[in-house]
Amino acid sequence: MGKKQFIAGMTFASFFGAMIAFAMAYFFGPQEKIYVPVEKEDQAVSFTNQYNFDSAEFIVPEGLNFIYASKVSTPAVVHIRTTYNTSSKSSPNNSLFDQFFRDNFGEEYRRGPQGQARGAGSGVIVSADGYIATNNHVIEDAAEVKVVLGDNRTYSAQVIGTDPTTDLALLKIEENGLPTLSYGDSEGIQIGEWVLAVGNPFEFRSTVTAGIVSAKGRNINILREKNNMQIESFIQTDAAVNPGNSGGALVNLKGELVGINTAIATQTGSFSGYSFAVPSNLVAKVIQDLKDFGTVQRALLGIRIRDVTAELAEAEDLAVLKGIYVNEVNGNSAAEEAGIEPGDVIVGINEKVVSSVAELQETVALNRPGDKVSVTYMRGDDKITANATLRTYLGSTRIILASKTEIDGATFSELTAEEKSDFDLKGGVRIEDLSAGKWKDAGIDEGFIITEIDKTAVNSIEDLQKIVSRYSDEEGVLVEGINKDGKVKYYGIDW
Repeated sequence: MGKKQFIAGMTFASFFGAMIAFAMAYFFGPQEKIYVPVEKEDQAVSFTNQYNFDSAEFIVPEGLNFIYASKVSTPAVVHIRTTYNTSSKSSPNNSLFDQFFRDNFGEEYRRGPQGQARGAGSGVIVSADGYIATNNHVIEDAAEVKVVLGDNRTYSAQVIGTDPTTDLALLKIEENGLPTLSYGDSEGIQIGEWVLAVGNPFEFRSTVTAGIVSAKGRNINILREKNNMQIESFIQTDAAVNPGNSGGALVNLKGELVGINTAIATQTGSFSGYSFAVPSNLVAKVIQDLKDFGTVQRALLGIRIRDVTAELAEAEDLAVLKGIYVNEVNGNSAAEEAGIEPGDVIVGINEKVVSSVAELQETVALNRPGDKVSVTYMRGDDKITANATLRTYLGSTRIILASKTEIDGATFSELTAEEKSDFDLKGGVRIEDLSAGKWKDAGIDEGFIITEIDKTAVNSIEDLQKIVSRYSDEEGVLVEGINKDGKVKYYGIDW
C-alpha cells in the first residue's frame, strides 16, 4: 500500500468512527440539551435555578487583595508592653487572673527579673497627638506601660481612662504627627465581609491575618462587672487572633477601623477558629468619653431584661419570637418615663430593630445621659413607640467627671496605677482637698485614701458616688481607708 492510500484510509476511518459516535450519543444518550455560550453585547445570562444574583455580592474582582488595607493599618497599630509588681494582689501571675485571660482572651504573661511579671498586647493610634485605644485587660493594674511604634520608637504611656464594662482603655504618649486609623461604621459591616486582624501575636510584630465577619452582636459571657453593666456585642470573625493581638485593629478592606480585637474562643490559649472584636461605633464613643471626661458616660434605660426565646414566648403568650423581654422597670428611670412595664418586649431603638440584649445594650450605650431616644415595644399585640431621656445609674442626666469630683466639701481623685501598686490596692479614692462638710467634721485629713464604706469596696469615684447616694440624712456610715503613712484607719460619719 502506498503512502497516499494509507493516509486516505486513516482519514476515512476517523470520519466514519466520529459519525458512529455522534449517532450513538444522539439516539441512546441522555436526553439533555447542550447549551453553548455565545458572547454578545448586552445579552442577559439566565440561570436554570431561577435565583437572581447581584454580581456585586458574589463576584470577587480580579486582583482583589489585602495590600492596601495592610499598608494603611500596620503603621497605626502599636505593640504594648506592661510590667507588674508580683507583690500586688492583682498581679497577672495570680492563678485566677492568669487562668481567666488564658482561657478567655488567650493572653500570655511571663515572669521577668527582680520579681516582676510582664505582659504584652496591641493598641491602635486613634489621633496623631498620641492617643491610643486598647483593651482594659491589656493594661489593667500594670505598674508600667510602654508603647513601641512600628519604627521601634518606644514611649512610656499614661493611662487616661479605662472601662471594664466594654474592656476598653485609652493611653497617651507624648508625640505628634503619628499615623492613625480612621473609624469605620461597624453598624454597616456585613456578615461575609472581608476583614483583617492587625496586631502583635506572640510578639511577632505587625502581623496581618485575614478572615470574614461570621456573626455580629455576639455575647460570649466573658466580661464581669460587679453591677452587671458589662456590654458584649462583639463582631465575630475567623481571622486568626492569638496572644498579643488583644487591643489590636480589626479593619475592613478600606483600611478603616471596624473593631478592637478583644477575645478568642479557645480551649488551648491559642486560636481555634473564632475571634471577637468590640465594634468600632462603641469604641469611638467610649474612647471619646475617656478622653473628654476620664470616665465613660453610661446611659441607661433602667430595666432588667432578657432575650426572648421560643419557650419564653410560649410561656408568656408573646406576640413576637425575637426581642428583649422586660423583667423589671426601675423607678425614676428612662424606661418608666417611656411607659414601659414588666412583660413588655422591646423591639426597636431609634427606629433600629433590636432583637437581643446585646444589640439593645450596644445601641443604648452609644448615647450619653440626657440624650433622648425613641423606644418601640410590644404590649400584647400592640406596638407602641415612646420617647425616653436616658439617665445614669444614679437616675441623673448629669455628666460624671472622673478626674476630680466634689462631694459635700471634699474633692476626690482616683489613684494612679503606681499608687495602687505602692499601697498594694486594687483601687481607692483619695481626698485631695477638704473644706467645711461631713468629711472634715469626721476628722479625716487630706490625702486619706478611702477603700471601703460600710464594708463595701470603693475602687473608683463611680463606686463612691453610687454608695453615698444610698444614704439619707442623719444615717451613720463607717469609712475605712489608709492615711498618708500607710496605716489603716476608720472614721464614723453622720451622713
